[in-house]
Amino acid sequence: MEKILITGGRVVTATDDWTGDVLVDGGKVAALGVKLEVEDARRIDASGKLVIPGGIDVHTHLDMPFGGSTSADDFESGTIAAAHGGTTSIIDFAIQYKGQTLRQGWEAWMQKAQGKATIDYGFHLIITDLPEALEPEMDSLVGEGVTSFKLFMAYRGVLMLDDGSIFRALLRTGENGGTVCMHAENGDVIDVLVRRALAAGHTAPKFHALTRPARAEAEATYRAICLAEMANVPLYFVHLSAAEALEKVTEARNRGLPVYAETCPQYLFLSYDNYEEPGFEGAKYVMSPPLRPKGNENHLWRGLAFDDLHAVSTDHCPFCMKEQKELGLGDFSKIPNGAPGIETRMSLLYDGGVRTGKISVNRFVELTSTSPAKIFGLFPKKGTIAPGTDADLVVFDPEREITLSAKTLHHRVDYTPYEGRRVKGAPDVVLSRGEVVVENGVANLRAGRGNFLKRSPR
Repeated sequence: MEKILITGGRVVTATDDWTGDVLVDGGKVAALGVKLEVEDARRIDASGKLVIPGGIDVHTHLDMPFGGSTSADDFESGTIAAAHGGTTSIIDFAIQYKGQTLRQGWEAWMQKAQGKATIDYGFHLIITDLPEALEPEMDSLVGEGVTSFKLFMAYRGVLMLDDGSIFRALLRTGENGGTVCMHAENGDVIDVLVRRALAAGHTAPKFHALTRPARAEAEATYRAICLAEMANVPLYFVHLSAAEALEKVTEARNRGLPVYAETCPQYLFLSYDNYEEPGFEGAKYVMSPPLRPKGNENHLWRGLAFDDLHAVSTDHCPFCMKEQKELGLGDFSKIPNGAPGIETRMSLLYDGGVRTGKISVNRFVELTSTSPAKIFGLFPKKGTIAPGTDADLVVFDPEREITLSAKTLHHRVDYTPYEGRRVKGAPDVVLSRGEVVVENGVANLRAGRGNFLKRSPR
């Protein structure tokens, strides 16, 4: 593995901001300094650019069956797209289907990833069936580095767990050091609203949003916080979309509870108005939770700035418009839920957050890398730049302008929800464990080079 010296860059972590050099050797950060003298090292000039930790996306769905189809990106195409966007580690979701053991769910997704992933990957485990006899498996999985479990409060009969099972899972994480990730929507209320909408002949994509009101997310968020408080354990909310739900998280944190939450770029840069696009175009934005009305994003930006939201992940779950989203022509409830975003996260957040003054450059690093690494047991191996850390690094050009387009992005889906949007700020060079894997838009990635991330419990 070659020795690399990154020179003259503005080195930014969640806490530091200085100009100097980073030496990479043996896949690790070997030294930091100013005008380092190193022999036999490849030099990368980062003058005028940022040198930041590789992005960590802790919410992706690759090769995932859902809604009568399977997400368009597998672990090869999805991780290639991630690397082009400056993300060097992902945590995906393995699913334990009803009747399976927890281990069977994890092993099935390991088989999907091994031999395909081009960057490092870990797993949360989605629990859909938790008889008491399976609870000890949560302990054994935590011991093997699968330290987080996703539970659903929606999709009854498929993914949803009852409150009693959720409470038992929370209690178990209090014993084994795991973390529960919660999909918070009141699924039973949503199911009633969906049935009533269809009975009234409301079939267009926009009714996906109109039958999943913000208050249904807020109610489930509050209920989950109450359950976690009774269990006396931390709780992490995935893809928080609504100001009403954020209010519940903020209130809990103000009371000193260990409650954490992420949001996603789609909730910061898109809105309900997208569902009103002509014809079936609104299907591009069918995701759960749905996009919220304009103005809602201001509350999310405030949450990001003041630490009531702790990560920006993507919920990358792409379905092509043709043949996949079109399954819901004439019935919005049959549109596979999800949208692409794994490659555009870093540039969108820098352009729309740092450049506009909504968040600092240090906070940008914290939200895209450091905080996810700390919450999910990867820090300090990943998520910062310091001697001994993995050399997952991005030379990021803050002045580089790109136009987002499905034709130039690397995901395996026929659209991007940000088509035609110009952003300023993009990766020039991406290193994964000391290897240059993307340089000036050209990838040097091979299927199977990604390593499984065995994460630490709390």
